[in-house]
Amino acid sequence: MSLDGTRLFPVIRPVSRPFSRLLIRLPLSANQVTAMSLIFGLLCNWCFLQGDWELGIVGGVFFVFCYIFDNSDGDVARAKNQCSDFGMHFDTFVDWVVHATFFPALGYGYAGVTGETWWIWLGWIGFGGSTINYLLGLYIDFREKRRQGAEAPTGHEAPGEAKKPEAWHEWAVYVFRELTRADFCFIVLALAVFDVAWVLIPAGAIGSQVYWMGQFVKGANEYHV
Repeated sequence: MSLDGTRLFPVIRPVSRPFSRLLIRLPLSANQVTAMSLIFGLLCNWCFLQGDWELGIVGGVFFVFCYIFDNSDGDVARAKNQCSDFGMHFDTFVDWVVHATFFPALGYGYAGVTGETWWIWLGWIGFGGSTINYLLGLYIDFREKRRQGAEAPTGHEAPGEAKKPEAWHEWAVYVFRELTRADFCFIVLALAVFDVAWVLIPAGAIGSQVYWMGQFVKGANEYHV
């Protein structure tokens, strides 16, 4: 793995690659692989909802598998010629459901441990920020589709070469987006192991707002995975 930042991230890709090769050989469609990502994501959220340390670690592992399947569905789609507009929208919908409900689940779980209900409110603020980001993304895609007068690219198409960040603020945006998007599952798992996943509740309440606001930063979407 190169030390070039655009090669260093995302870490999930080399992890998911062997799974992709296996899934391509199985009689599974790309959308079924996406559905598996949804199942593991919801299982993760259920584990964190319980407010239990051991289940939190299990939830973190489920989250990693959620990300693996989320990365592999595109490989399966390209290998089996199953790229579609529906697949793109299903993929982004699953991402929204899993991540938006993650924060309230974590908030309810930790509120059950501490007896402090404001953790729940922070969780719902994170849900709101994630939802704004999802809806804003749909709007931007719709606007681009109308502007170009062509079909919007699918989320399962072959990825192009990412533009390399140059200025410090471009690197800051790039690293923030990659760590909080493509490799977020590893952050969750590490914090769950040390029983400090609760820090993601206020971080999510703030970070989810910063993330959708980042949509308005010029060039923020150019450094993609």
